[in-house]
Amino acid sequence: MAAPLTDTGEFESWLNDRLDLLEVDREVYGAYILGILQEEETDEEKEDALQGILSAFLEENTVEDVCKQIIKQWEECCSKSAAKKDADDAEVQAIASMIEKQAQIVVKQKEVSEESKKRKEALLAQYANVTDEEDEAEEEEPTTGNITGNDKSLFKNTNVELVLNRQKQKRDHAREEAQKKKEMDKMQREKDKLAKQDRKEKEKKRTQKGERKR
Repeated sequence: MAAPLTDTGEFESWLNDRLDLLEVDREVYGAYILGILQEEETDEEKEDALQGILSAFLEENTVEDVCKQIIKQWEECCSKSAAKKDADDAEVQAIASMIEKQAQIVVKQKEVSEESKKRKEALLAQYANVTDEEDEAEEEEPTTGNITGNDKSLFKNTNVELVLNRQKQKRDHAREEAQKKKEMDKMQREKDKLAKQDRKEKEKKRTQKGERKR
């Protein structure tokens, strides 16, 4: 089985520099050597094929070392690429696991929300029944000197309305104060600007007056 394909960018850069040092045409032989390294199964087969190419350019006593060096560099790059791929796969797996956990949390929250909603509805229905019974009992009792259910409701609504009105008044007051402060700051900046211009004019006049005296 041929060697697995890997990220060849780093190796190609190294190989091109090595071929330049050996004065071998990188454009012609670089891709050929890379193909051998990817296709041949064993180191012996790779070395034999590389020697068949480089023996035409290198001395007999150096061609073997160069071939071994190329194969060693290739294997290191393959190892780095495999490690990087494993790290990427682990990161993808971690992200997938995190997304799955978040999805489970959302589902649980939704279930809890639905259950809570049902409990609230049940409590409201129960409260409504109790209120209806109380209203019926109050209607049967004499109303003289007692506050009726409608009076209680009106009293509660009045209190709520008073609280809301106070809150609105506070907001309006705060907004008015902020607007006043903004206008005052603007007027002060204009005054400072006019005062600065006035000082410049006076200084200019004094300078011109002094020059005329000379």
